[in-house]
Amino acid sequence: MFRFHLKENQTTVKTEILAGFTTFMTMVYIVVVNPIILSSAGVPFDQVFLATIIATVIGTLWMALFANYPIAIAPGMGLNAYFAFSVVGTNNITYEVAFAAVFIAGIIFTLLSLTPLRKKLIEAIPDNLKHGITAGIGLFIAFIGMRLTGIIVAHPDNLVTLGDLHSPQVILAFSGLFITLILMVLRVNGALFLGMLITGTIAYFTNQLTFDGIVALPHLPEGLIVSNPIAALGDVIQYGLYAVVFSFLLVTIFDTTGTMIGVAQQAGLMKGKTMPRARQALLADSVAATAGAMVGTSPTTAYIESSAGVAAGGRTGLTTVTVAFLFIVAAFFGPLVGAVSGVSAITAPALIIVGSLMMGTIAKINWDEIDEAFPAFIIILSMPLTSSIATGIALGFISYPILKIFKGKWKEVHILVYIFAVLFAYQLVFLPH
Repeated sequence: MFRFHLKENQTTVKTEILAGFTTFMTMVYIVVVNPIILSSAGVPFDQVFLATIIATVIGTLWMALFANYPIAIAPGMGLNAYFAFSVVGTNNITYEVAFAAVFIAGIIFTLLSLTPLRKKLIEAIPDNLKHGITAGIGLFIAFIGMRLTGIIVAHPDNLVTLGDLHSPQVILAFSGLFITLILMVLRVNGALFLGMLITGTIAYFTNQLTFDGIVALPHLPEGLIVSNPIAALGDVIQYGLYAVVFSFLLVTIFDTTGTMIGVAQQAGLMKGKTMPRARQALLADSVAATAGAMVGTSPTTAYIESSAGVAAGGRTGLTTVTVAFLFIVAAFFGPLVGAVSGVSAITAPALIIVGSLMMGTIAKINWDEIDEAFPAFIIILSMPLTSSIATGIALGFISYPILKIFKGKWKEVHILVYIFAVLFAYQLVFLPH
């Protein structure tokens, strides 16, 4: 255990392993939810299921062995929705081409992680825009969860309306939502996963869930989706996916870095304002994102659920080694996960609750200054209404410098923000949506 420096971090093997179990229980829902979202873009469920685990294991083990942090890596909520509903859904491209864009973004992400540029990018973006992006993605995810279950349905005049509350699926979704919320109020570790387990049990006894098996050898039906970097770059150029690559890069940079710093602060691992072994930690995410695109999953990110393991005493990479091992074990339960995924009411409560947690950053926005508040507001509003995370980010980045210019504060805006504004304006006006 000398690699993890347990004594220096005032922890034990038992504490670290229990912390790993805690983190795993809080984030294992991703092996169910991620395949559901990406399968809507046509990606085979079994492919995404195993790809999710492969990317998670690679990123989490890298974090454990090279950075020695109790921070788990997995495909990010919000990024998967952007992939399925915005990239594939609105660009008239196949998921294979979309994964090429993710792969290229992953390579750029890796190169940025090796240079000081990534830190400069983070510092350049106004805090209020960062908070708006996180909150907007949360609202979008919650909207998707309510739509999948029929709680919200289409309406010819008002676009959306309340669904049939007598529908068995809606009743099951509300039951799962309140069961999970009660578990969270009671501070039960793994509340999201346990909520799905209990909801699935109810679904089984009400004949809404059936399955033919539980355990099977894991496999990738499509094999490697991206195997040639040159061909992947060619796809990005051919289909003009520059804005897509940029959006993946932008959201991943903010999400991952913010989460890592937050969890490291909670664990008491920060040294002032610096994060020791930051480069190794950032590489964990970028390497996992690149590998994940090759086998069939959307970009990865650091998981805020890692804070549950930290709260349970996790301080080192031994916590994340435990998480990675448990995800490997989960790979053999594909048939069970596939059956559960067929009943959206089982997993939708997790989407809604994760969305509500992400909305918490809205409190950090400076609502007293219109030039700070409106760009964040337009991001939050437009993401769910346009079903596009990229559109929300674009509108925020365009409006922010414009308002600052007319308020006479143009010097306060970093040059990179002006560059982003021009790029996003070009995307909205000249590129297909």
